[in-house]
Amino acid sequence: MIALAVLFAALPVILVGAELFTNATEHVGAAFGVSQGVTGSLLAAVGTALPETAVPLLGSLHPGAGEQLAVGAVLGAPLMLSTLTMGVMGAAAWQSRGPTAALAPERAGVRRDLDWFLVLFALALGGLFLPQGLWRQALAMVLVAGYAGYVTATLRASRALVAAGHETAAVTRLHLARRVLKRLPGLRYAQLMLGLAGVVAGAQGFVVGIEGLGRLLDVPVLVLALVIVPIATELPEKVNSVLWVRRRQDTLAFGNITGALVFQGSLLPALGLTLTPWRPSPLLLATMLITMAGVGMLRVRLQGAATIRPYHMLAGGLLYAAFLGYLLAA
Repeated sequence: MIALAVLFAALPVILVGAELFTNATEHVGAAFGVSQGVTGSLLAAVGTALPETAVPLLGSLHPGAGEQLAVGAVLGAPLMLSTLTMGVMGAAAWQSRGPTAALAPERAGVRRDLDWFLVLFALALGGLFLPQGLWRQALAMVLVAGYAGYVTATLRASRALVAAGHETAAVTRLHLARRVLKRLPGLRYAQLMLGLAGVVAGAQGFVVGIEGLGRLLDVPVLVLALVIVPIATELPEKVNSVLWVRRRQDTLAFGNITGALVFQGSLLPALGLTLTPWRPSPLLLATMLITMAGVGMLRVRLQGAATIRPYHMLAGGLLYAAFLGYLLAA
C-alpha cells in the first residue's frame, strides 16, 4: 500500500515538473538563439536524462543485486525510448492529428542523432565480450569522447539550421511570468531548474514506489531494472515529447527522444563498462538488439523523403510487446 501511495504521489510531481521544464526550455533555447534541434537534443534531453543516470550510479555502489539493477537500468532506458516511448508519441500524434497526419521534425538533426546512437551503442554491445580491465576502460573513454563529438557536431549544425528557419521559438508564455514574478531577473532559468527538480524528485519517488511494488510481486532484480524502473526514469521524456507533439513542435518532440538516446547509448554504457561486470547474457543481448531494431526502423524511414506518420511510430510499441513476450517465454 505504501508503494502504491508513493507512485500516485510521484506522478503529478513528474507531470507538473515536465510542463515547467518544457516551457522553460523553449524560452532558454529562444534566448540563446539556437536551433530547435539543439534545444531538444541537448538542453531537454540531457536535463530529463538525469533520473536514469542516477539509478545505475546508485546501484553500482552495491555489489550483487545492485550491480544487476545498474546494468538493467543502463540498458532498459534506451530500450524503452526506442520502442515504447516512440509508440506513445505516435499514439499522441494519432489522437491529436489523426492516423495519416505527417510528422515533420527537422530530418537532418534526427538522422544525425540516430546515426551517432547506432554507432556508439554498437560499440557498447561489443564491450560485453571484452575481457575485464584495460580494454573496457579504453572503450568507456571512447564512448565518452563519442558523446563529446556528438555535442560538437550538433552545435555546429545549429547555425545553418537557425539560418534555414529552425530557430527555437517560445510559442507559449513562461508559466512563472505572472504579476510580480515576471520582474525577477533570470526567471526562465529559475523555472528551468524548478521543473528539473520536480522531474528528478518525482522520478526518484516513482522508482522507490515501483521497487517496493516489485518486491511485493517477487520480480527478479534484472527484470525489474529492464522493465519497471525505466517506466519511471523515462517518464519525463515521454511526457515532454507528448506535450511537444500535441503542440505540433515535432523537432523538439523527436529531438528530446533521439538526443536522450545518444546520451543513454554512450555515457550510460560507459558507466556500465566501468562500474559493473557488464557480461553478455541472452537477455541483455536481446535487449540491446531490440533497442537497435527500434532505432533502425525509424532511421530507415528517415532515409530519403519518406513521410513519418503516427502509425509508423506505433511499430515501436509492437517491438516492446515482443520484448515482453520474450521475457515471459524465457
